[in-house]
Amino acid sequence: MSSTSSPIASGSSSGVGIIGLSASGGWAAASHLPALRALDGFDIRALSTSNPDSARRADEQYGVPLAFGSAKELAESPDVDLVVVSVKAPDHYANVMAAPNAGKTVLSEWPLGKNAAETRELAETAEAKGVRTFVGLQARTAPHVPYLRDLIADSYVGDVLSTTLVGSGRAYGDTVDQSNIYLLDPANGATLLTIPFGHTVDALTMVLGEFADLDARAVTRRTTVRVAQTGKEVAMRTADQIAVQGVLESGAVVFAHYSGRLGRGTNFLWEINGTEGDIRIAGPNGHLQVGPITLHGARGASSELAELPLPAAYELPALADARTSPAYSVGHAYAGIREDLSQGTHRIADFTHAHHRQQLFDRIETAAKRD
Repeated sequence: MSSTSSPIASGSSSGVGIIGLSASGGWAAASHLPALRALDGFDIRALSTSNPDSARRADEQYGVPLAFGSAKELAESPDVDLVVVSVKAPDHYANVMAAPNAGKTVLSEWPLGKNAAETRELAETAEAKGVRTFVGLQARTAPHVPYLRDLIADSYVGDVLSTTLVGSGRAYGDTVDQSNIYLLDPANGATLLTIPFGHTVDALTMVLGEFADLDARAVTRRTTVRVAQTGKEVAMRTADQIAVQGVLESGAVVFAHYSGRLGRGTNFLWEINGTEGDIRIAGPNGHLQVGPITLHGARGASSELAELPLPAAYELPALADARTSPAYSVGHAYAGIREDLSQGTHRIADFTHAHHRQQLFDRIETAAKRD
């Protein structure tokens, strides 16, 4: 996305305000906060929650200088340069919109909006206001994924013939946490398709290219789910099985299946097969953006897969202790954001990309409804 906003001067720090940093924990506390504190170039200056009382409690817990009871107040603060929105997906639209309306650079967690219409409006508003935007598709910044992209670009496997992906969504299985019941309603936009599958297929297209053609199935196998805290059964209104097959623009064949639950067997396995070699990407859970991830490969005369260690050039020393933490890939995203803001580059996915990716999910949902 083009922008009229000025780059951040080299050597200066960006004042960050986090919307959704709660005293009760959550994604912002587990990922954004430690990532920002580990990196140079960012200064956490403000937080906001849904009301002044909860903001005060969060302020006391995390020691952030400013605490606001609304996104609007935070976005309008002169101390904030970068607004970070880390709230539940159905609440993204109003909180994200506060930033471009205040002329501020903004990072929104994924998915950007509940649907393509919200995503498009947010992208168009930011464009009209001339602000830089970033979206939290962190799988593409998890260090193994850029490394994998470069291996493919350097013809490690030759011409890619096919790719197969199997993953688990974890939160869409037989039990659900009370705080995650909203995930079961597709109207909230936070589904198996858009979140675990969405992060991963975004990385897949980054590495291998976009879909030229596809077919899909979206199936609800469990009609009810048990709430972990109460034992109450609630309706599963969204698909807990996603299967997509298709052909990429390169001609490579794709098959991808995501199951809603974390299983006892394979929870994440991605294989890329080519004319000269093969690569396997594996992890203990279905979320590529969380990891940890390992790469194995073989080419030419080699008949056995061997580990492909991540070169040091793809890692950040400041995040070395966070390799098994959600802060790891988020921190690498912030490093890219810092580069984009200081050098005027466009490494990190923006709101225009978010709208493009949402259109792919709309294609998948349309294909799934054909039968």
